[in-house]
Amino acid sequence: MTWRDFWNGETTIYVSERHREIHYRRIAQDIVSILPDEDCRILDFGCGEALSAGLVAASCRSLVLCDAAETVRNKIRGRTRGLANTRVVSPEAVEAMPDGSFDLIVANSVIQYLSRSELEAWLRTWRRVLSPAGRLVLGDIVPRRVGPLVDAAALLKFSAEHGFLMAAAGGLVRTALSDYRRKRAQLGLLQLDEAEIIAIAQSQGLAASRSVQNLGHNPRRLTIIAQRMPHAAPEPMPVRERLPQAYNLMHSTA
Repeated sequence: MTWRDFWNGETTIYVSERHREIHYRRIAQDIVSILPDEDCRILDFGCGEALSAGLVAASCRSLVLCDAAETVRNKIRGRTRGLANTRVVSPEAVEAMPDGSFDLIVANSVIQYLSRSELEAWLRTWRRVLSPAGRLVLGDIVPRRVGPLVDAAALLKFSAEHGFLMAAAGGLVRTALSDYRRKRAQLGLLQLDEAEIIAIAQSQGLAASRSVQNLGHNPRRLTIIAQRMPHAAPEPMPVRERLPQAYNLMHSTA
């Protein structure tokens, strides 16, 4: 079984419905906070269930939601049917898209489920379909020394802030016995430190730097922002870019 097979089946990685909703709202708000302008064409690659896609769609010209799991894509199509500027596609459809199709590409919590060769291949594809001035945002990359205990601590902190601490504590116990934990042990995760992912991006024609702020709730994971290199030599980028904060909706009550 591959990770694609796993996500195509029935999975439960959220400790409660509130966790699921807040997670997707947080990611959508993070994406909105980094949009260059309202005329932006966005690809959300590995979008998952995209429960708050409407927030992103309302802030851009067009939104393409891509997920490898067919069952997930079918759910998203039903949920986004009323969003005229939104399409749901497979990874294969992205590979067939014209050069320069997007001004912003977000691949959040995706890298860890790829092999090194798959990552390099997708970086080449993302670079090709990125507009010359566009940006590629690789979010929630798992560094080498960040393991399940660090992730658990981040989840507990996040759950305490948003009112589902007890559900999170119980959910961590269930996760330890779940198919996800077994598949993580069996298939592994691609874990890359900052210098490694930047070097890989550069090898595929992308100038990259780390954002001060990670997409999502886990501050111990990495977000990398990359742009196309117009020439053979890398162009300098700011040492550490900051993702603006736009989380005013995150403090709503249950």
